[in-house]
Amino acid sequence: MNLQAMLKRLRADIGPRRLIEPGERIVLAVSGGPDSMAMLHGLVALNRADALGWTMHVAHLNHGIRGADADADADFVAAQARDLGLACTVEHRDVPAAAASARQSLEEAARQERYAFLERVCLRTDARVVAVAHQADDNAETVLHHILRGTGLRGLAGMAVSRPIRSGSQIRLVRPMMGFRRDELAAYLDEAGIPYRSDLSNESDEQTRNRLRNRVLPMLRDSVNPQVDDALLRLAEQAQWFEAYLEATAARAFETLVVSRTDQELALNVEALLKKTPILQTELIRRAIAALRADPETGGAILDREVGFQHLRAVAALAADPSSGKRISLPSGMTVSRQYRRLVFSLPSDQPREALAAEVAVACPGRTLLPVRGLEITTEIVAYDDTSWPAIQRGKPDSQEWVDHGQVRLPLIVRSRRPGERFWPLGAPGTKKLSDFFIDAKVVPEQRDRAAILCDQLGPIWIIGYRIDERVRLRRSTTQALKISAHPTTADRPNPPGASSANPI
Repeated sequence: MNLQAMLKRLRADIGPRRLIEPGERIVLAVSGGPDSMAMLHGLVALNRADALGWTMHVAHLNHGIRGADADADADFVAAQARDLGLACTVEHRDVPAAAASARQSLEEAARQERYAFLERVCLRTDARVVAVAHQADDNAETVLHHILRGTGLRGLAGMAVSRPIRSGSQIRLVRPMMGFRRDELAAYLDEAGIPYRSDLSNESDEQTRNRLRNRVLPMLRDSVNPQVDDALLRLAEQAQWFEAYLEATAARAFETLVVSRTDQELALNVEALLKKTPILQTELIRRAIAALRADPETGGAILDREVGFQHLRAVAALAADPSSGKRISLPSGMTVSRQYRRLVFSLPSDQPREALAAEVAVACPGRTLLPVRGLEITTEIVAYDDTSWPAIQRGKPDSQEWVDHGQVRLPLIVRSRRPGERFWPLGAPGTKKLSDFFIDAKVVPEQRDRAAILCDQLGPIWIIGYRIDERVRLRRSTTQALKISAHPTTADRPNPPGASSANPI
């Protein structure tokens, strides 16, 4: 494959799908292997040829697994970025130690560390897009892996071409090379004379994915179907179409079924639920579990790994049982009960809690009352001079924070924490899960669930009462500061003049 053929294919895949808009800031995840090097050089060439105005930043994480070879990979990527005139960030993480500490597989720990690193680089460079180099053969292997593990329909869809880098994030992870096969990218590199690094660990059969690539798929090609990769990719494409249709249908129907909702309990109209088809019933039940967040510490992972089809089918059977008062248990302590015409999903709790709005718009500048949380938030945009900060800091109460207004992406909202959510605590070396931050700060579980998180479009900027995010800290270059105060209020306190009511979004 020559350069012109590569550019033609990239245009066809990126443009219609709007994977990367003109003028975007992009972080390119480059390992130094053939796929990522093809992506790096292909996107650089496309940017120049079509004058797309992309600002690209190369990111490489040394996982601390392969010793001197990994160090050589990092040096190689940094040199390649320098030759192309691109900025580059290289970091090192001891993934084996992280895996042992979290009792995870090496593969899962590496994935988590890699995506957390890529998100940090995005926040530092003001990028909204991360490009990774997964290609079609990777997707076929993923679908086969899911099938052999006993996947549901979602697993058949394989890798998404575009998705948030984590739940709730405004940063998108895109896969611009998904339309290419591995041998096509190798042909492009050979034609263009582009160097790359080879990871010898890919030849080992210790990892499941390597066994599928090196042994299972070749056997299937030889003994069953020479076009097995194409068959898996067609299956993935059809599953993606079906998943998109099912999610859109369920999204439209879900809110019409909700009878009541607090942060502890959600009830569905069981008679309306039973009128849906079985597959739509299970999708709506899954949405109810997700809306209630069965486990705030692990969030969506609970849905994908612990709440399986057998649980969804059990809840559907409970809904179909006309007897009232029956109850079943789900992972993370959630219970589901049939109460006359309601199907009630409940979280464990010793005391009932008031309902919290999912999101509340915050006036900026201005005042916003949050009666249920007992807070009054005041925001003010003020001129800032770095020399005045020591005096400001001496008189600043704990209920007040100052952030760089230029780094804030309006509008502002207040909400509760989201499953698996991360932020970068001021002064910390990098991002961490909110759940870990609360544990380190010795915040009791009841307070973690009701903590107020002030967010802009990119995510948390202040865990109110605890810490601001490094992204919005004051800098020497700051000329305007956003002064934010969060004072406790009481239910019988009158609205101050000019205060806005809490506006759920």
